[in-house]
Amino acid sequence: MSISARFVQTYPGFVLDVDLDLPSRGVTALFGPSGCGKTTLLRCMAGLNVAQQGQLVINGDVWQDEARFVPVHQRPLGYVFQEANLFAHLSVRRNLSFGQSRVPVAAQRVGWAHAIELLGIGHLLERMPDRLSGGERQRVAIARALLTSPRLLLMDEPLAALDLARKQEILPYLERLHRELDIPVIYVSHAPDEVARLADHMVVLEAGRAVAAGPLTDILARIDLPIRLGEDAGVVLDAVVAERDSTWHLARVDFPGGSLWVRDGGHALGQSVRVRILARDVSIALHKVTDTSILNCLRATVAQMAPDDHPALTLLRLDVGASPLMARLTHRSAVELGLAPGQIIWVQIKAVALIG
Repeated sequence: MSISARFVQTYPGFVLDVDLDLPSRGVTALFGPSGCGKTTLLRCMAGLNVAQQGQLVINGDVWQDEARFVPVHQRPLGYVFQEANLFAHLSVRRNLSFGQSRVPVAAQRVGWAHAIELLGIGHLLERMPDRLSGGERQRVAIARALLTSPRLLLMDEPLAALDLARKQEILPYLERLHRELDIPVIYVSHAPDEVARLADHMVVLEAGRAVAAGPLTDILARIDLPIRLGEDAGVVLDAVVAERDSTWHLARVDFPGGSLWVRDGGHALGQSVRVRILARDVSIALHKVTDTSILNCLRATVAQMAPDDHPALTLLRLDVGASPLMARLTHRSAVELGLAPGQIIWVQIKAVALIG
């Protein structure tokens, strides 16, 4: 089962032209710079924009094609905007009731108590929207969208209007939705840290076209994409907590191809986690180095090399067993080390972010 989305929509100076087959499970991130077409694509999927050419099929159910167009109010979807858009004259409870009332009782797939518990908003039910923080308003907006029992949840940069503290407040709730609900999510963002924490699948948009689409780990590890992430370039690996060292407050996580020591985040042994490794935190050696403060040193193979945005820099795609890494170094260093695709080297990883 999958989501098939094909749209062509023309504006003065801009054309959206995409043809995507997306997974019907997990979170798919639409990623790219401002003006690349992320929100336009999301609005086409919602039925808010009527594309000149369009087809949308959700697990075999046609919402739009040449002969059929299901209007937005008849599509079983939830839409969360940058702004919460709560009804200012209604309490939180009545905002939520409005969302739930759109769905016949027999068709309700997300229960009232479950949505409230997932978003941690039970203590807010009698408040009016003007007495909520930005993060609280967004949590209520997400709960309201869930109470429509959507078959598809669309989220248009839901954290963009929040400051860093509010983002950190709401991200754990989004991660819970990811883990506990079997509702496909299309998540628009231009923030690499959000994508790294939440997404399973990634679509990179550039000037109205999808230049890459696939599993998150594969897409982040590509060094040939026209959109570069600068200081945020790096990979995300799925790992499992295998050992804890209480003396030094460290944990060992295993991933396909190796293991890493990271700061102990209190995760249980056997728990699945994500680790994010930025290219700037990976250094290269031709031989294994032992007299160093860096804990993580892994054997790797140079898979690809490409120029970085600045002519002084080179990006490397590395394979550590079955897992990819990226490294950024000066072009001079790459030449002096004689690096080439297929070469066996050692990588020293200076920092690993545990984001699971």
